[in-house]
Amino acid sequence: MTDAPARWTQATVHPDMWTDPDDDPRNNEGPGPDGELPTLKDVLRDYRLTLLMKCEGLTPEQLARRSVPPSTMSLLGLVRHLAEDERDWRNWITDGEPLPKLYGRRDADFDDAVGEQAMVEAAYADLKREQEATDAVLDAHPDLGERLGRENVAVRELLVHRIEEYARHCGHADLLRECVDGRVGQ
Repeated sequence: MTDAPARWTQATVHPDMWTDPDDDPRNNEGPGPDGELPTLKDVLRDYRLTLLMKCEGLTPEQLARRSVPPSTMSLLGLVRHLAEDERDWRNWITDGEPLPKLYGRRDADFDDAVGEQAMVEAAYADLKREQEATDAVLDAHPDLGERLGRENVAVRELLVHRIEEYARHCGHADLLRECVDGRVGQ
């Protein structure tokens, strides 16, 4: 016997997928965007949507459910972590004083994520605000080869790193969600 939930999906066309293609907000009919910058932005948008889809429909307690000990990783922790990352990435490309950490000490994004509605709402608000702020800074620099900030980071490098971080954590979110209620990903 196991406490693992049975695998399930709401998809009807492809039962191994998260959702049917017609219902997938990431589904783009036709050719992809032209150019490197629009392509990078489109991929980042899709990974951001994937993270939100993995958290959709869960209670605060389910969002805060930890993975395998000693890890403190949870879906809520991932939302908080990526908000913290967005802020940190802006610190890479600023010439000014770095912004303080959102959640205080190192790893507080995961360690302090608890299943309370107020914390869930704050985490989503933090993520949205930090994404918009980082996007706004980068929108002012459409040249992918331009180097920014004290770290002298190329815009391209930062965009690719953001995609990499979201992609990696969407993989974690797949496993976390399946452990919570058996829902499988795509």
